[in-house]
Amino acid sequence: MAERNNRNQKRTFVILGMGALAVGFAVWMVTGNGLGSGSAALQPTESILTGDMEEMGGVEAFVELAEGVEVGDPEAPITIMEFGDYQCPACQDFASLIKPQIDLQYIQAGIARFVFYDYPRHNHSFLAHRAARCALDQGNNDSYWNFHNRLFARQSAWAVSGSPPMGAFESIADEIGLEVDEFSACLSSERYADVVSANLRLGIELGIMGTPSILVNKGTGPAVRVSRWNEFSAIGEVIDRLMTEGEGSQ
Repeated sequence: MAERNNRNQKRTFVILGMGALAVGFAVWMVTGNGLGSGSAALQPTESILTGDMEEMGGVEAFVELAEGVEVGDPEAPITIMEFGDYQCPACQDFASLIKPQIDLQYIQAGIARFVFYDYPRHNHSFLAHRAARCALDQGNNDSYWNFHNRLFARQSAWAVSGSPPMGAFESIADEIGLEVDEFSACLSSERYADVVSANLRLGIELGIMGTPSILVNKGTGPAVRVSRWNEFSAIGEVIDRLMTEGEGSQ
């Protein structure tokens, strides 16, 4: 676990090295309409507020908490990163149309690993991202990615709920074999509010304004943002260029 955390932290600082910091943004109130209930207690559907962040040591210390969830060989030469939102229709398109091609051509081949960073921007997004983390907590990486894929596949159902869709997320947990009571307890608590909020803040500091945002890097080099995220060939072009540049420097 410590080794995985160290790798993710190193990767975080690689991203921060892009020089795309947008310091001065306020922490995004990710649940739409501010979701501020006026209560001092953190709700399971809302991000950590600025005051809480300052108590944790300020922006830099808070961003250090950021940690994506990865799939693929940790020693793969290429890292593909997505800042995504489970309630974002474009992210659903990426998950269903582009990500499977990445899995087949790059991840399974050992060329790249894929890291997903939470970037919740819609009314039920923050809860959805915490739900996926609760699945990871109880199960393993497979549990997380199974939950992740189902969140996108059923987005049109749970995203339109007038209230927090706890039941929809509990149904997914049951389907993938999680202990529902334990999952529900996690989802109803503040667990993972810090890491999801830190991932969000990391994205804000990088100037990411929309989802999905796809970044690619090789080793400890700077990350390259792929503007045409909806074209698999565009991602491939960046990967090919990075791999070729690496060969040329040897």
